[in-house]
Amino acid sequence: MRIAVCQIVSGPDPRANLELVADGVRRAADAGAALAVFPEATMACFGTRLGPLAEPLDGPWATEVRTLAEDAGVAVVAGMFTPSGDDRVTNTLLITGRGLDTAYDKIHLYDAFGFAESRTVAPGADPVTFELDGVGFGVTTCYDVRFPGLYTALADRGASVILTAASWGAGEGKQAQWELLTRARALDSTSWVVACGQGDPATTGRETSGKAPTGIGCSLVADPYGRTTAELGAKPDVLIADVDPALVEQARQAIPVLANRRC
Repeated sequence: MRIAVCQIVSGPDPRANLELVADGVRRAADAGAALAVFPEATMACFGTRLGPLAEPLDGPWATEVRTLAEDAGVAVVAGMFTPSGDDRVTNTLLITGRGLDTAYDKIHLYDAFGFAESRTVAPGADPVTFELDGVGFGVTTCYDVRFPGLYTALADRGASVILTAASWGAGEGKQAQWELLTRARALDSTSWVVACGQGDPATTGRETSGKAPTGIGCSLVADPYGRTTAELGAKPDVLIADVDPALVEQARQAIPVLANRRC
């Protein structure tokens, strides 16, 4: 299956960010990809007041993404913010196109490295999987990658490809952690991990301040053996990757960690 990893640098304006989605979807369709994956916070970057921007899944922003996906014949996964009902928002991945219409609410909130996502974001509760062209997918968001149990749970539910949408915080050692964690989760779950991060805003000339995680780039694809098969640098770009679900079955026979678990 061909997947387009759309590494963007979103800004504070959801309408302007739809133009980035449109460009990524178009490039995905031109490359023959079945799926276009965008990062966490595609709708609006962190460091922005999220409450006034949040919209329900049937609101205008998500509706426009659905239209882009349907017109291009490409499934799309993109990060947005939805109202939570408790004066916070929910960090949501919209999954749409090619007959899909579902969403995942980020379970593990980024209360780390001096940032408190839970102050403005309410946690989700349920893992989410979906099927596209006979292939099982799971979805995770950013800080989720530090929790291997979620990845093995997604594999148990039929995922052979796990998408990780992120807006990874910068800092000493953080790139190395990102690369290590995504590859480790591929090994834990013996699944493909397709990790799409926000690009580094500095590469577009935008200044950032504070502790908000605005992205470092470095999107990558790791195979079920934990090998990086494709990756990007810090700048916005679209990575076209082919993932072979048959390699998952091969890896699960060679390294049967899912079957051998005792706790």
